Amino acid sequence: MTALVVFRVTAYVRSHRAYQALLPVLTVLAIVHGNRAPAESGATALADSAVLVLPFLAWAARSVLDTEPDQQRVVSATAVGSGTREVVAGLLAALTACVAFAALVFGWGLAWGLSVLPSPAVTLAAAALHGLAAVTGLALGALTSRAIVPSPALSIMGLLAGYLAMLLVSASPVYWLTVPVTAWMKAATAGELTARLPVLAAVSLAWCLAAVATYARLRRTRP
Repeated sequence: MTALVVFRVTAYVRSHRAYQALLPVLTVLAIVHGNRAPAESGATALADSAVLVLPFLAWAARSVLDTEPDQQRVVSATAVGSGTREVVAGLLAALTACVAFAALVFGWGLAWGLSVLPSPAVTLAAAALHGLAAVTGLALGALTSRAIVPSPALSIMGLLAGYLAMLLVSASPVYWLTVPVTAWMKAATAGELTARLPVLAAVSLAWCLAAVATYARLRRTRP
C-alpha cells in the first residue's frame, strides 16, 4: 500500500495536475495575505485562508483519484491484494496532496500574512483548522471524483455546489448539518476559536468520516 500511495502521488505530480491546484492556491494566498493582518486579526486571517482554499484542496483530492486510467484500478487492487486496500491507498494519496497544500497555506500565512504571530494556543487552533480543511477537501473531492461522478462537468458543478452548501448551511443556526466552515471563521473573528474548536472539530470530522465511508462503499461497487 505504501508503494501504491507513493506511485499515485508521483503520478499526480508528473501529470502536472498538481500545478492546476497549486496556481489557484497561490492566487488565494496572494489575495488573502496581500497585506499583513494586524495583531488582533491574526486568527481571523488564518481561519479565512483555511476556508477559502478548501475548494482547491477538494480539486486536488479529486485530481489525485482521477489521475490513473480506469483499468489501472484493477491492476492496483491485484498488486496490493484487495479492492479495499486499493481504495484506502487512493484516499491516503489524496490526503497527502491535501495536507501538503494545507501546510503550504498555513506556513505562508504565518510567515507573510501576519504582522505579529498569535499566541501558541491560537496558532495550534489555526493549524487544526487547516488540518480539518485538508480532511474536508479529501471528502468533497472523493465524492466528486470520476469513479462516483463520471461526467467532468457534473463533477466540477457538484464540487462547487457542495462547497457553497457548506458555506450557506454553516452560516445558519443549524451549522451542525454540514462541515461548519463559516462557523470556523465566525469563531475566529469573535476570539472564540480555541474555546469552540473541540465542538467544531467533532462536527467537521463526523461529516468527513461519513463522506469518506460513503465514497469507499460506492467506489467498491463501481468498475
